[in-house]
Amino acid sequence: MNNNYDKIANHYDTLSRLVFFRSQVNAQINQLQYIPKNSSVLIVGGGTGWILEELAKVHVSGLKIVYVEISAKMIALSQKRNYKGNHVDFINLGIEDFSTDKNFDIILTPFLFDNFVEERAAKVFVQLDGYLKKDGLWFLVDFSLNKKNGKWWKWALLKSMYSFFKLLDIVEANHLIDMVPYFLKSNYRIIEARSYYSSFIKAFILKK
Repeated sequence: MNNNYDKIANHYDTLSRLVFFRSQVNAQINQLQYIPKNSSVLIVGGGTGWILEELAKVHVSGLKIVYVEISAKMIALSQKRNYKGNHVDFINLGIEDFSTDKNFDIILTPFLFDNFVEERAAKVFVQLDGYLKKDGLWFLVDFSLNKKNGKWWKWALLKSMYSFFKLLDIVEANHLIDMVPYFLKSNYRIIEARSYYSSFIKAFILKK
């Protein structure tokens, strides 16, 4: 079990929109306006790559993107996207096996940390933090549950999601990790926080 979505790559976007409509999409594209021209961008777990086309709507060229995705089928789908004049390096690895001496202006981790158990999530956070430049922006989008917004249907839906992925032997996690305290402890500042799907999805822009 290595958080690899090969088994459902061709159906992932359809399944996502069937359950969450455009909430998962909007949570990500609403952040893209914060990306300056000619930025270096690291995308971790970008899935089918539709985000590359949305990035190209904001900046038709000039972005230098490193796209790290563990699923070979997701990479294949992503390579077919029209990312216009932006440069994209596709890396078919799990993030734990990826290493670089580059530093990035922007890091995107869409629905990444909800795959991990807490120990691995903490290690990946430290790893990615080392790749982000001072004053760089980290776009964090994940599912969220807490005492204020944890209505019964959210708990039930989350349990169903994890059970489905466990059945397919896809993800290692069985509960959500609140990553925001990791950022605050490392002196990140929250620039923007938005909620979607009755606060079941949270999107943060954090500045290092």
